[in-house]
Amino acid sequence: MLDLDFFYQRRQRDYLLKISRAMTSRLDLPSLLRLILQSAAEMVQGEVGLIALVQPDGTLRIQASYGLSEEGLSFFEEALEPVALPSREAYPQALRMLERRLHPEAVAAATGIPLRQVVALPMTLGGEPIGLIILFRTTGYAFSRDDQEVLQSFADQAAIAVRNARLYQLVSAEKRRLSAIIENTVDGIVILDPDWRVLIVNRAFTEMTGISPEQAQGQPLRKVLHLRDVQGLDPCRDEGVSLPKEGSLRVEGVIARPGHQPRTVEVSYSAIRDEEDRLANILVDIHDITRFREAEELKSTFVSVITHELKTPVALIKGYASTLLREDAQWDWKTVREMLQVIEEESDRLDRLINNLLDVSRIEAGALKLEVTEVDLPKLAQRLVEGYALQTEKHRFLVDFVEGFPLVPADEERIRQVLSNLVGNAIKYSPEGGTIRVGGWYDDQEVTVYVADEGIGIPRGEEERVFEPFHRVDSSLRRRTQGAGLGLYLVKALVEAHGGRVWVRSEEGKGATFFFTLPRNSIPAEA
Repeated sequence: MLDLDFFYQRRQRDYLLKISRAMTSRLDLPSLLRLILQSAAEMVQGEVGLIALVQPDGTLRIQASYGLSEEGLSFFEEALEPVALPSREAYPQALRMLERRLHPEAVAAATGIPLRQVVALPMTLGGEPIGLIILFRTTGYAFSRDDQEVLQSFADQAAIAVRNARLYQLVSAEKRRLSAIIENTVDGIVILDPDWRVLIVNRAFTEMTGISPEQAQGQPLRKVLHLRDVQGLDPCRDEGVSLPKEGSLRVEGVIARPGHQPRTVEVSYSAIRDEEDRLANILVDIHDITRFREAEELKSTFVSVITHELKTPVALIKGYASTLLREDAQWDWKTVREMLQVIEEESDRLDRLINNLLDVSRIEAGALKLEVTEVDLPKLAQRLVEGYALQTEKHRFLVDFVEGFPLVPADEERIRQVLSNLVGNAIKYSPEGGTIRVGGWYDDQEVTVYVADEGIGIPRGEEERVFEPFHRVDSSLRRRTQGAGLGLYLVKALVEAHGGRVWVRSEEGKGATFFFTLPRNSIPAEA
């Protein structure tokens, strides 16, 4: 008999050693808990078992079960619900409560299994409650002291394995969260090893450079990040530049990609050091400041263009007015009339420029108001064209709207402004003359209006930029014509304020056609 007991105990301890090794190799918590429970049950021939782990609030929740039906599992969940293990000192009281609630006869009645013996094994680590292993069996003899000692040793090993699995889960979750943050940040992020080779790049970096993570992996940073016009010392280009121990080194440059607009970026290089103050990684943050630089350039352009555009009419008005006021000259009426006509034209030009600037300010401030009425676009276009026809002899005008063109809810004065800008541009940029066509069509949702000319057209790649404020297509004709580059910007803003769209189709040297749409349904009175 003693030999059998000795053999049984040795088998248990060998099994314990084997399972303990298996547990330490598993970091997936659900899989680990199933292994722990099944192994514990096999060691003592248990037919039913469960593992309950302590939650952050100190309560116990069943995380794995063995040999239980859904009804049996519900019984145990109700039994454990009021039990809490906030500290190791709470174990004796919790176990006594469980002994009453989990009496074998009550469990047998709930599960339908003739269970007769129960053992509850606390899992602790350094005094910290981890959970409980609870086992039942149908045999008549009680769990021996040896059984409980072996099982408790097993429970202690299980507590370590559970703690490790939970730490792994936590680290994995933090890693996923960090990866999600890096991947979805709007800045380009690159993580380098101490030799300045790429370990990780995010989606924004790929969008900026066109280089995929697979292409960048393991490459020196200088081969995947090409900055032009670098301001400041760039560690990728300037040998001997070291990173500060605190803070970061910042440089500014331009990333150019074929077929894409250049991006102005600010690049920050930061050293990440380990506990022994050795360089572990380098964090590279690439911040797109293109809009910021464009805004600065826009302000500079605004001052330059407006100064020039204001100075010209003011100088002419002052010059002709001063000439008329000369006391030593006697002007005939024809000369006086010509001078006054120039003053009037330049005053009108100055008034248009000021009104355009006011409209730009209203649009930028979101304070543009629309006075919506039912607008007859064919009639509006016809009146506008008749007025322009009196100002030019080189151009022929054709108004061509489809029959039955509907009335449109819109601000008539603002749409007149849109058409005036488009027709005025068509005249200005077709200096050799030709036909200027204004027309449109409609469907159930919207109307479409176009203004077409036979002028110099727009160079490829400039179609979108012509709608930017102060942008004018670079050409010899542009340099000979007046304008601040606000007309098409206002056209786009006014059409979009009505809920419409605007675009252009053009071929250089063969004219341009501008289109805009307006919805046929009602629009807000303020845009």
